[in-house]
Amino acid sequence: MSLWDLPDFDAHEAVHFVCDRESGLRAIIGIHSTHRGPAGGGTRFWHYADPDQAVADVLRLSRGMSYKNAMAGLAMGGGKAVILADAQRTKTPEMLAAFGRAVDRLGGSYVTAEDVGISVADMVAVREQTRHVSGLPVAEGSVGGDPGPHTSLGVYLGVRAAVKRALGKDSLSGLHLAIQGAGSVASGLARLASQDGARISIADIDAARAQRVADEVAGTVVDPGEIMALEADVLSPNALGAILDEQSIAALRVPVVAGGANNQLARPEDGDRLQANGILYAPDYVINAGGIINVATEYLNDGDQAEVRRKIEQIPVRLEEIWTESAASGRNPAAVADLMAQRLIGRA
Repeated sequence: MSLWDLPDFDAHEAVHFVCDRESGLRAIIGIHSTHRGPAGGGTRFWHYADPDQAVADVLRLSRGMSYKNAMAGLAMGGGKAVILADAQRTKTPEMLAAFGRAVDRLGGSYVTAEDVGISVADMVAVREQTRHVSGLPVAEGSVGGDPGPHTSLGVYLGVRAAVKRALGKDSLSGLHLAIQGAGSVASGLARLASQDGARISIADIDAARAQRVADEVAGTVVDPGEIMALEADVLSPNALGAILDEQSIAALRVPVVAGGANNQLARPEDGDRLQANGILYAPDYVINAGGIINVATEYLNDGDQAEVRRKIEQIPVRLEEIWTESAASGRNPAAVADLMAQRLIGRA
């Protein structure tokens, strides 16, 4: 099967396969759209048992970034990169340098930043080879740095909006959140929700990390295999994607799914399944846009921290618009969001 025939290929403008024998780098950079500006999106460092999974990841994630950036009102298109790690997840300075050179050869059509498996320090190393990097360390009060806390804030505000829409509650006080993942975004959400009076259950493949977050918020650690079927008010997926499919949706015992993970729906029809089961879904690339809002504002130099906060606070407004149109049209929220985003990038 050719690249053009893959299910997740969506008229991507370019897909670059990078190989640097000296450093051992193997990477893929996908550019979905530059209709609104340079293709912005982070770099993921991950071990794929099958390289075809890496291609699918790049295609889906870069398209998601096009939609995310458009729905956030940013002057950026959508792109994504993955560095294919070996089973030991070996990461070297030479590998990061080679990746930086590959980004630089694209002449600014792709702007990279942190993602799963990549740190701020890694991006500093990449920055030595190219200026087309964002999410770099900055002075306190300046725009930039780790996008995680900004993503957490947007997800938290989106969860509150979903709870208000589905349950008629103005806060999370007394509600039960089942949080999948215990990384930067998930832990930030847990802290904010706990401060709002929510009860937290949390699961992660790293049990020690989950326990640290649970201890901090007086929460409970749940086995990763049980979190999806936990009875709660909100399921918040904040790990890897494609976790909502026919089987997992049938087992859900929540009225709301709202979290920061990318590509939560395994297939488009899973949005219909959530709606048919009476579950309100917050489209992932809308609710998790806080990080890219910060990253884009840093790279484009078009605002300060107050402007970043103002844009993040628009996330609940966009979600409400999606849910309102969904109720009026009968389309599920994910499909409505896709149509809105496609109009914004000239692909309606």
